[in-house]
Amino acid sequence: MSSYLSWLRIPVFATSGLAALGSSLLYFKQNDIIYPASLPAGSRTNVPRPEQFHLKSAESINFPTPDGETLHAYLLRPPTPSLRKNITLLMFHGNAGNVGHRLPIGKVLSESLGCHVFMVEYRGYGSSTGSPSEDGLSVDGQTALDYVRNHEELRKTHIVLYGQSLGGAVAVKLLQTNYQAGDIAAVILENTFLSIRKLIPSVMPPAKYLAYLCHQRWDSEQSISKVGDKDIPVLFLSGLRDEIVPPSMMKDLYNQCPTRKVWKDFPNGDHNSTVAEPGYFDAIWEFLVHEVLGARREKQDLEKKDVDVSRDDLRSEPVG
Repeated sequence: MSSYLSWLRIPVFATSGLAALGSSLLYFKQNDIIYPASLPAGSRTNVPRPEQFHLKSAESINFPTPDGETLHAYLLRPPTPSLRKNITLLMFHGNAGNVGHRLPIGKVLSESLGCHVFMVEYRGYGSSTGSPSEDGLSVDGQTALDYVRNHEELRKTHIVLYGQSLGGAVAVKLLQTNYQAGDIAAVILENTFLSIRKLIPSVMPPAKYLAYLCHQRWDSEQSISKVGDKDIPVLFLSGLRDEIVPPSMMKDLYNQCPTRKVWKDFPNGDHNSTVAEPGYFDAIWEFLVHEVLGARREKQDLEKKDVDVSRDDLRSEPVG
């Protein structure tokens, strides 16, 4: 979730009248609160392009969903693959901004780690059509996964789901519904919550008794517990100073995950800056090499990547 939600901490339920108003807003306007696609300003009309970040092997793609929307995505190609076998990171962003805001992250993943990165923006975000909702974003996630599965260049790569915050909930739901297909190689989750209903008391304490009104549930703890393939590795990246999603939620999600799993926390990482913490991309690199490519037996042949990334480059936009 983004820092946009911090305004919800204001105690607006001081009286019963305001409580009634607040409950109505929570129920009828929750999509606007949970999916602030217009933040930061201009996010629906100004989507940064790969060439602005000197990404020369990138492609802008539009593709349809089964229910009639059109999704926009960027495909970033590694200039020289540095992993022995190709990996495609299917990247799901947080609840604000657009994929263009995440291009600095995609640049590191593609150029320094040598992965294909397929960055999709949900319906109602950036250049995609429609309006966001849990059902809609679930369709978008499945459509993006199917697109990668059928893409001539990507279908033979190892598909890794990578979600930040809300994007982590999208990734967990996809894992639950697709693990039996056998083509999801791994999952990476950053600062992801247990469920929206359980998150409400943290970002909106006065509304904790109204959480049952939330119909956008994103029940990740239920979804992850239903994953039947115990061999799919999951990397948990947790910022211990996360001011939106309590780090304890990430730990609970980790504890409830029934598959192979790896935990990495960042003591100084908050909700939006964890990606810029030292060691973040090293953790992803090690996870991909050891857990996805099975390089425990081959590590003498592989060199660990040293990733030099500017913190300012990675936290330039206040997005979730």
